[in-house]
Amino acid sequence: MNALKGIALQVGATFLFTIMSALVRIVSERVPTGEVIFSRAFFALFPLLALLAFRREISAAVRTANPVGHIIRGTIGVCSMFLTFSALARIPLADATAIGFTAPLVTVILAAIFLRETVQLYRWAAVLVGLGGVVVMLWPHFEGGFETRERALGATFALMAAVCTASAMVQIRRLTATETTPAIVFYFQALASLAGLATAAWGWTLPSAGDAALLLTIGILGGIGQILLTESYRYAPASLVAPFTYSAMLWAVLLGFILFAETPPLLVLVGAGIVITAGMFVIWRERRSARDAEADAASSPSGPSA
Repeated sequence: MNALKGIALQVGATFLFTIMSALVRIVSERVPTGEVIFSRAFFALFPLLALLAFRREISAAVRTANPVGHIIRGTIGVCSMFLTFSALARIPLADATAIGFTAPLVTVILAAIFLRETVQLYRWAAVLVGLGGVVVMLWPHFEGGFETRERALGATFALMAAVCTASAMVQIRRLTATETTPAIVFYFQALASLAGLATAAWGWTLPSAGDAALLLTIGILGGIGQILLTESYRYAPASLVAPFTYSAMLWAVLLGFILFAETPPLLVLVGAGIVITAGMFVIWRERRSARDAEADAASSPSGPSA
């Protein structure tokens, strides 16, 4: 274990994903969303397959005992990607990023319903507080009436994307019972590529050289970001590195200001702060609960000390 390396990899992955989102926002003005999804997924396969080949894990990536589970995860993930990209085309980068922080809170709810996970009172309290922060974030996008319908639609897409992301995380938890991490990542990218390619029937555009370069970069950054994210969990516990995903807010504000001259409304920042605080509290309590459980197991008559 190497905590600093794990944290650095997590921050690096978050930074690359935020740059990727900024590029999606730029290219979405001229390229259909389905075409962007295909590029994001297909070109991400190249760095992924290169790493798997280097580690001689190709066979582990294609071997599966649950193909239906991968299809379900892929379908949910593609929906999340479509909604996220649609949101980025309509609202500022920082706003879409902040609303996306809802996903971990929704995961708690869905895990309790579908995985029958026990959720303590403190986690429910944190979820309720976090959802209050979501309302605060959404408020600026829905005030103003008819003339702000595009902003309202973008905020709605971002919230729906967060729900889909949470659903995908629940499905991934199910898949980990029989599937390897390389298989989960590979099959999602492959299925997302096929789903994006299928939208060609509804009309793609021939991208300019500049847009083609952006589409390629989006995929490569997404692939490298996924690798860094996965690697971060090799070196440090998820409960330690997960909070650093919230650094995306910093990158989103900076890139939004530099590239698009965007400054998030105060309410969005306040709401994001509430959601991040709630999410950090859940992570902290889960980590503490895990330590207590390990301590109880070690001290029990049937534990390691027996």
